[in-house]
Amino acid sequence: MEGFSVRTLEKICVFYGANYGKDESYFKVAHRLGEVLGKRGINLIYGEGSLGLIGCVSTAATVHGSCNHDERLLKMMEFGDAFIALPGGFGKLEELFQIVSWAQLNIHKKPIDMLNVNGFFDGLLSFLDHGMEQKFITQSARKILISASTADELIDKLQTFYFELDPTTSQLNWPIESSQK
Repeated sequence: MEGFSVRTLEKICVFYGANYGKDESYFKVAHRLGEVLGKRGINLIYGEGSLGLIGCVSTAATVHGSCNHDERLLKMMEFGDAFIALPGGFGKLEELFQIVSWAQLNIHKKPIDMLNVNGFFDGLLSFLDHGMEQKFITQSARKILISASTADELIDKLQTFYFELDPTTSQLNWPIESSQK
């Protein structure tokens, strides 16, 4: 990692679940994420909704100094400095993997992290590792998606993320000019 530095994060896009989930810890961690974003002066960008985990994050972030925007995926990618996925269903996984695939295709170089509450994403992480072992996912592509179990650890990982070009797709050049930071 040449030239290691801490990334400045002003705005983070959060993909969320519209439900609270079965365990109260999902709510608590989502609320803590909102607190951490607000206290660190990082603005919250999310697509829509005030229910479930996103309602929890947005309320906590607003109370602690952040703001929100009603944008969708392309605008989220354009304006956000990083992406966070909270536990959720198919819609959130679709958004998460769209952003991951855009990073793999070199459309953006922004960090993407999953807040792995109670091991919610463990099965998905194992699946991705298996895909890498079976040579369907390159090692550099696998590094695009990171995970953390607490909000503080997550923000720290996002700030120190180093984007490594995937040698398989690095020849492609599809950057969206305004998303390159």
